[in-house]
Amino acid sequence: MEFERYGEKKLLDEFDPITLEQMNEVALMNRTDTKFVVSRKTFNEILPILKEGYRSLEIAGTRMSGYSTQYFDTEKFDFYLDHHNERSLRFKVRIRKYIGSDLCFLEVKRKFKGRTDKKRIRVDDFEKVLSSGSKEYIDAVIGKEYGLESKMWNSFDRITLVNKVEKERLTLDLNLGFQDGDNVQSFPHIVIAELKQEKVNRKSLFYELMKKNLVRPNGFSKYCVGTAKLNPGLKANNFKPKLLLIDKLKN
Repeated sequence: MEFERYGEKKLLDEFDPITLEQMNEVALMNRTDTKFVVSRKTFNEILPILKEGYRSLEIAGTRMSGYSTQYFDTEKFDFYLDHHNERSLRFKVRIRKYIGSDLCFLEVKRKFKGRTDKKRIRVDDFEKVLSSGSKEYIDAVIGKEYGLESKMWNSFDRITLVNKVEKERLTLDLNLGFQDGDNVQSFPHIVIAELKQEKVNRKSLFYELMKKNLVRPNGFSKYCVGTAKLNPGLKANNFKPKLLLIDKLKN
């Protein structure tokens, strides 16, 4: 796998571990999210420093977990366009599978004025067509009925770090890939970092390391970036800086 080639597995073994049960105390279902797009090279330079302030989530002996996600949107990509047009209230609907445990959740994320609220329920598996129960749940959370359809799949490997002192989690997503039928896009050269906090704390160790490496916060929606890459005919002007940054970080 890519993380073995880049050496993250060996570096992660040096972190103090934390169990899933212990991490649940820092669930942060209602939170502020600050995202960064980092080159794989920079990420590997700062990873050894992070062990000073974070513990690494370990599940069944592994510290890097595989995720697979199915995204839903309307026929005309209304959720995607709401994000592109920077509406203050927007939604994201997905089914996410945790590969190691084979658990699946239907998740509805509501973002309003910079805060993220996520609600989810267990489901048996991915749904090519949403079941009646899934539709009812989505409509109840959103407060409006949408005709949603499966639009895209993505996959990635995630490292989860938990601050030793503060109520803060840091997810680091590697080996990002998108797929819609035979159309495939992959970005093994970047890492998507997401700092999850009750409120923004710029004195966080990770935040400080980002500033030191001149990496600015950069909103990055996997769904929107993947959709723009897989559907070049869609409106994507506001995502062009992110698409250019992905290309720039290859060098």
